[in-house]
Amino acid sequence: MQMLVDSLRKKGKIYKKMQEISPKEIGIRNKIKMYKATDTNGYFWAIFAVSQKSRLLMKDVHKFEEIYTKLTIYFEHNFKHKIVFIDAPLCSKAKEAFKSQGWKIQ
Repeated sequence: MQMLVDSLRKKGKIYKKMQEISPKEIGIRNKIKMYKATDTNGYFWAIFAVSQKSRLLMKDVHKFEEIYTKLTIYFEHNFKHKIVFIDAPLCSKAKEAFKSQGWKIQ
């Protein structure tokens, strides 16, 4: 988590509160790290961190959208921003799909 906070701080993002959410809390089985953060302006951020060896494809974009909807239902509010940290190679179509759905890719 410290590496994630440091990389966001370099980009000028500072959060008052950051809470890690386990995948079991929202009923998913994926190996993903999820965080709910509140910035200094009071906006909520959904932050996802994925570390895998295989390439992220379009099916993964749909998977992230499903996880995001479960997260909004679990916390009973929408998030102003959504960020995904990816260590794996990213398919060009998947990258465009992330951008069109409002995701910020780091």
